Amino acid sequence: MSKYIFMEKRFIVFVLCFVLFLNTKVNAQQIETDRPDQTEASSTVGKYDLQIETGTILEYSGENLTAERRFVGPTSLIRFGLFKGIELRLVNQFESISNNFGKYDGLSDLELGTKIQLFHRESSPHEIAFLSHVVLPTGSLDITSNTYGTVNKLLISHKLSDMLTLGYNLGYSNFDTPKGDLTYSMALGFSINEKVGLYFEGYGIYEEMKDFQANFDGGFTYLIQDNLQLDFSFGTGITQRMNYISVGISWLMRHE
Repeated sequence: MSKYIFMEKRFIVFVLCFVLFLNTKVNAQQIETDRPDQTEASSTVGKYDLQIETGTILEYSGENLTAERRFVGPTSLIRFGLFKGIELRLVNQFESISNNFGKYDGLSDLELGTKIQLFHRESSPHEIAFLSHVVLPTGSLDITSNTYGTVNKLLISHKLSDMLTLGYNLGYSNFDTPKGDLTYSMALGFSINEKVGLYFEGYGIYEEMKDFQANFDGGFTYLIQDNLQLDFSFGTGITQRMNYISVGISWLMRHE
């Protein structure tokens, strides 16, 4: 376990050094991220803007023979604004998994996709978007699913007040299985002040339309600059044993 803690501490040190030495022009538009919660935001990055969201996750799940320890880091979500309301997305990460059968390291399968805003008006507190990813079996031998897959979500958010936002996702994923999986998440976000935000969230999956798993998580974000954000989150299983902790950073590079 010490190896994983050391790697996570090293990532935190990197983030702090990055923040101290970063000399980036602050833009009027404030960054909006898909991490750290499981609920994807209904907003998209601006036209020709590039946003990088990265972090580490340390997770424990299962019991006895099914017990597993998983370290992920760095995770990488790259978002590029192709047009107003349309972004391209790339997801990849390094994973290290330990269980009773051994230890496995390598890159995950590559995800390519898009997020498209279906409804957005400056005068309306409501937003709707659609997200779709194709998962390619490009991962390392012990990590890959060895099959193509799709991840699809309807993203909805409501600004309840200047300090309170409700967002939820409804999704369907399939990795070459007969029925596929239904997914859901619902997050309530609080703005403590201009820099600090908190969230609490319930999320889960109806796997192969027969096995239901429910989870809960929470965390906070800290806005260093309008285009640079740190985050911390933790989660636990409700219907099964699972715990995780995560730290991350997101950076918006605005097109001039």
